[in-house]
Amino acid sequence: MTFSLPVPTEANDLLNRDPLAVTLGIVLDQQITLEKAFTSPWVLAQRLGHEPTATEIADFDQERLIAIFAEPPALHRFPKAMAVRAQEVCRIIADEYDGDPANLWWDAKTGAELYRRILALPGFGKQKAQIFVALLGKLYDVRPEGWREAAGGYGEEGSYRSVADIVDAESLGKVRAYKKEAKAAARAAKEA
Repeated sequence: MTFSLPVPTEANDLLNRDPLAVTLGIVLDQQITLEKAFTSPWVLAQRLGHEPTATEIADFDQERLIAIFAEPPALHRFPKAMAVRAQEVCRIIADEYDGDPANLWWDAKTGAELYRRILALPGFGKQKAQIFVALLGKLYDVRPEGWREAAGGYGEEGSYRSVADIVDAESLGKVRAYKKEAKAAARAAKEA
């Protein structure tokens, strides 16, 4: 399966060929639309004039990176915080995974190991780590033993809970409906 998000074709193409774009998309996927989050790696590449590497972003002057993230239209509604977060993630990839984001997942022996590696990244809590495991399994064919279990409900086939399940406009609608339901349930639980 490949990325088929409701974003420019070039953004989907980048996600399909570049593990760093996927990683940055999931890093940015909070408090903005998933379309914005997963288009921003492509916009970043356009602003830089080339597809960056994790090592390049890790070593980038932080103030310049923040300025690139903040340039209108900003890559995230919190450009400074997310530029710093993206750089922190890239530093871990550069230092611990030889600069290759795919090394984060390709040699994980089990789903639990994959989940632990992702959970150790800055800004990744349980839910975000499970979504990333599901996305890797469903769209990138990264399926070490136990990956569905490590992904929790996001790993279920046909669950329509996250970006990992979006293949067309219909599935996008189902994911949006699920998220709306989940937010309403969380609000109701808080009020109870």
